[in-house]
Amino acid sequence: MRSFIHALPKVELHVHLVGSAGLGTVLELARRHPEAGVPTDRAELERFYTFRDFDHFLKVFWAVQSMLKGRADVHTLVVGLARELARQNVRYAEVTVTPHNHLTDGMSGDELLAGLESGRAEASALGVDLAWCFDIPGEKGLVAGRETLAFALSERPGGLVSFGLGGPEEGIGRAQFAPFFDAAREAGLHSVPHAGETTGPETVWSAVRDLRAERIGHGTSCHQDPALLEHLALKGIALEVCPTSNVRTRQVASIEAHPVRQMLDAGVVVTLNTDDPPFFGATLEGEYLAVATALGLGHAEVAKLAENAVLASFLPNDRKTPLLKEIANVLSSVG
Repeated sequence: MRSFIHALPKVELHVHLVGSAGLGTVLELARRHPEAGVPTDRAELERFYTFRDFDHFLKVFWAVQSMLKGRADVHTLVVGLARELARQNVRYAEVTVTPHNHLTDGMSGDELLAGLESGRAEASALGVDLAWCFDIPGEKGLVAGRETLAFALSERPGGLVSFGLGGPEEGIGRAQFAPFFDAAREAGLHSVPHAGETTGPETVWSAVRDLRAERIGHGTSCHQDPALLEHLALKGIALEVCPTSNVRTRQVASIEAHPVRQMLDAGVVVTLNTDDPPFFGATLEGEYLAVATALGLGHAEVAKLAENAVLASFLPNDRKTPLLKEIANVLSSVG
């Protein structure tokens, strides 16, 4: 199964750019920016990077964020992600970028966009096509929403396909961001908010009704409401499920206890993703293997998960078709 999963051409739909920074990338950034106080010795950095709890995750995340000063740093981050994706035979990824955080940290918009574009070009040379989701950090309120929308629509960089909403969910209603999502959709961007990761199904309902979500980031709690599962299945609203992340942040007890089985049984379009992979010790291949093992999935069912990600992506149809054909060929090769 491990070799079969590797052979499948894969698509990643939920990975945060800052959260994708692996040890090698962080080490390069730390040595470039020693004033950030991030360990520059690999062994010490490995200890610093070992996940302990969610507060520790946030500490490391913001430490990485603090080292992103300009184009070269963003380029390094993007290329580091692309190399890891290429190693796992991931052909396409929609990567979440939070411009508001970079701009309020003092980076210019031009520097951010230049780093994204040059990194994307190098990723393409590695065989990985990258697209962007610009998301609102919900905890920073309506100001962040307005600024994220304005930046997305005024700059409209190559590869920008969607508009998202991240950050804490508790006490931060989805509906207040509806005007920004309305404007983004009118401009041709797709709606992909986080919902139901740390709150109940009512947050997912709000994302669907108020933000017209085409995909849901996480959606972990949706299994608590059969009517919601039915609605998601009927409308073909895909879930960007991140099993290892949910376990590490203690939203679920284990992969075996993850509601992904209920989602699949209800006919919901499930895609597997990594969220913030190095922080949680996750890889996309590892997500496939863990879910296949926990649920006892066969090759055809695993291939279906790979197909789901292709179909739920915002690739044009002429790009989806060859990937789907290659998945079918890999499946046929195992009889």
